Amino acid sequence: MSGAGSGPLLSMRGVKTYYGNIIALKGVDLDIHEGEIITMIGANGAGKTTLMMTIFGNPRAREGAIHFAGRDITAMQTHDIARLGLAQSPEGRRIFPRMSVYENLQIGAQLSGDRHFAADLERVFVIFPRLKERANQRGGTLSGGEQQMLAIARALMSRPRLLMLDEPSLGLAPLIVKQIFEVIKDLNRTEGLTVFLVEQNAFHALTLAHRGHVMVNGAITLSGKGRELLARPEIRAAYLEGGH
Repeated sequence: MSGAGSGPLLSMRGVKTYYGNIIALKGVDLDIHEGEIITMIGANGAGKTTLMMTIFGNPRAREGAIHFAGRDITAMQTHDIARLGLAQSPEGRRIFPRMSVYENLQIGAQLSGDRHFAADLERVFVIFPRLKERANQRGGTLSGGEQQMLAIARALMSRPRLLMLDEPSLGLAPLIVKQIFEVIKDLNRTEGLTVFLVEQNAFHALTLAHRGHVMVNGAITLSGKGRELLARPEIRAAYLEGGH
């Protein structure tokens, strides 16, 4: 797959998304460059998940344009977008509860084919040793943290150029959250994996991210380097006071 030259890996321009007549994204501009960790923080209902789902074509952007690796994906089908090297670990994990850990990972690998399966399986088992121990266990019997690990591992099995994570810390114990964020950081540092992270846990997300954005009511209201945003009093007041 050819890269997008020096341009961003993913770019959104003037993207508007609606649910019926209700506007959910109000003209979003966003760039994600190869090798970056970008985070989007915001309150519940701000439009963060809609943004991520719009990139994947469900719901579809009604206005504006989305480009990935130099291609216009605005009107593409979700499965065709995934084939270009985008993978998503959705909010609420959405693993297949009746299937084993191994079978969940097989489904993740469908896009990249059988050729790399053994190597990719070994890779995710090194990243998440717990999943190796639980390989034959049904997904639904795993703890919340293990299910989140499985959701990320399943996304990694498709060998993505851009990994999109929606609320990976949701409902997890602080120690597990720390582990998950360490994994994201390591994947970025050692493999150069590009990551787009949507998170309510502003502290962890902004500490990790190269750049961050704040979304309020379907619009990006603030952008900057992760740690710079973390230091801003209005961010601390809105997202960190009494938080994690």
